[in-house]
Amino acid sequence: MSVASLATLFALLFGVLLAWVIHRFRFPGRNMLDAVLTLPMVLPPTVLGYYLIVLIGRNGVIGGWLESTFGITLMFTWQGAVVAASVVAFPLVFKSARAALEGVGEKYENAARTLGCGEWQIFLRVLLPMAVRGIAAGTMLAFARAMGEFGATLMVAGNLPGRTQTMPLAVYSAVQTGNQDLANMLVFVLSAACVVILWITGALLKPKWEER
Repeated sequence: MSVASLATLFALLFGVLLAWVIHRFRFPGRNMLDAVLTLPMVLPPTVLGYYLIVLIGRNGVIGGWLESTFGITLMFTWQGAVVAASVVAFPLVFKSARAALEGVGEKYENAARTLGCGEWQIFLRVLLPMAVRGIAAGTMLAFARAMGEFGATLMVAGNLPGRTQTMPLAVYSAVQTGNQDLANMLVFVLSAACVVILWITGALLKPKWEER
């Protein structure tokens, strides 16, 4: 749960910020950037894991720099598991946040500008409050996705009990070792959590007129 929680926090911060950038600014390659940011949603987990190894592995562009500069190694650590889960969960926040921000309507942004508000003030005082339900729904789905991440996490962080083993990896290990009771318990917990998350998400996305 701790890996999923941290991953969701990072996905929320970067997802909302980049969704606002895509929403607010028009620049060459904007649609391509949107496609790249959404790519983790459709890539096979093993392919995504390979990309992460290339980037944050000891010989990777980012990983090599982190190790040589700060002595930080992400591979086969819980931090690496957080990175993998964050990347997988990110598109769910990003797409939900972008849709929510674009659904606010330019008239509210323009009205705020006529009152002298800057772009950050509009983002914080107008867009975020009006888009909060959509962003919250995307965040809940991102948490469920991060909690259920398996492939990329296994490639980047491994399956080390007490260190990098997440609940899906624990289910895999329990099945492999024939520990059916543990597997059943973990599967039940994960399934129940996902049902609750989907129920809350549905409530958040329900049109306001249906709530009356």
